[in-house]
Amino acid sequence: MKKTPRKTTRISGYDVDRITVRGKDLVSELMGEVTFSQMILLQLLGRKPSRAQTRILDAVLVTIMEHGLIPSAIVSRLTHYGAPESVQGAVAAGLLGVGDQFAGTASACAEILEPIAAAPRAKRAAIARAAIGSLRATNRPVPGFGHPIHRGGDPRVKRLIAIVKAAGAMGEYLSALSVLERCVRQETGRKLVTNISSALAAAMGEAGIPAKAMRGIILTARCAGLAGHVYEESQDPIAPAMWRAIEKEIGYDAEG
Repeated sequence: MKKTPRKTTRISGYDVDRITVRGKDLVSELMGEVTFSQMILLQLLGRKPSRAQTRILDAVLVTIMEHGLIPSAIVSRLTHYGAPESVQGAVAAGLLGVGDQFAGTASACAEILEPIAAAPRAKRAAIARAAIGSLRATNRPVPGFGHPIHRGGDPRVKRLIAIVKAAGAMGEYLSALSVLERCVRQETGRKLVTNISSALAAAMGEAGIPAKAMRGIILTARCAGLAGHVYEESQDPIAPAMWRAIEKEIGYDAEG
């Protein structure tokens, strides 16, 4: 009988004396030697990150960490109000609300940018137009464009792109984003704002982070932001006021 090969992981292992992450000793080679962003990239990509990659990821994490009192933060605060003993439950409740409506479209935009960036420059516009056409054919918006508040331009976009350029990125994803921006305006006939999700997608692409891993990066940053909301809620609660406001604004319709 043929023996089934044993499954393995390349991320981490341990024995009685040692913990190893991506081939490096956690205690002697990583603790106190690398930053959190460097550790994220090492764990994710399996190799020591460059200075440019680390600089870009630092900027990405700072950019997306805080959004104010959007639904995910509200949910975290209300969950803490109901279960103050469960900080992890409150943070997790907020993380479950990170999706395509708020903070979660960077990975979807990256899935469009990846083949554009990988193609010869002469073919990039055609790939972008095909992707836009496919979305429009099913009445789906192009992820990374438009914003309900920053209608005149997302103030974070230019700054993040400037940081990526200053870090010494190759620029293929930034170029792909420029192509996509131009094609979106041509195909839709509208001057849609390039929002932070598309800039985050381009930035993380320049850092070598695959599209499928980007949602995890966004969630890591949002986790830190929600932890801040939960702690503030424990010290100076606003959830009771939010609950009262909901009771005041939302009525019961027995005939509905």
